[in-house]
Amino acid sequence: QVQFVESGGGLVQPGGSLRLSCAASGFSFSRYSLSWYRQAPGKERELVAGITSDGGRTNYSDSVKGRFTISKDNAKNTAYLQMTSLKPEDTAGYYCALRDGSLTRNALEYHYWGQGTQVTVSS
Repeated sequence: QVQFVESGGGLVQPGGSLRLSCAASGFSFSRYSLSWYRQAPGKERELVAGITSDGGRTNYSDSVKGRFTISKDNAKNTAYLQMTSLKPEDTAGYYCALRDGSLTRNALEYHYWGQGTQVTVSS
């Protein structure tokens, strides 16, 4: 049974940091490429960052490049999104998505989606 859970969201002041986690069980996590997406109310879903199944290659949206870091620990079946220098415009629900295949930017090609964790950046 495929299960994964996101955690680590919350309320943080501008300039602060958060680390999101996506913990998986019930499948071969190491085979999956993974991306983090976010969606704010009234806005389209946005790709934030992606990582290959072995963690060897990453990509980032221009809006978070240099501030966010995606990583994947296959031994722990967990992926992370370290977020620093947070801005109010980073406020959104953050979702991890997994694909049994190569890394892609196309959200429609992901097989599994988490339930999301809310990040709110406000003073």
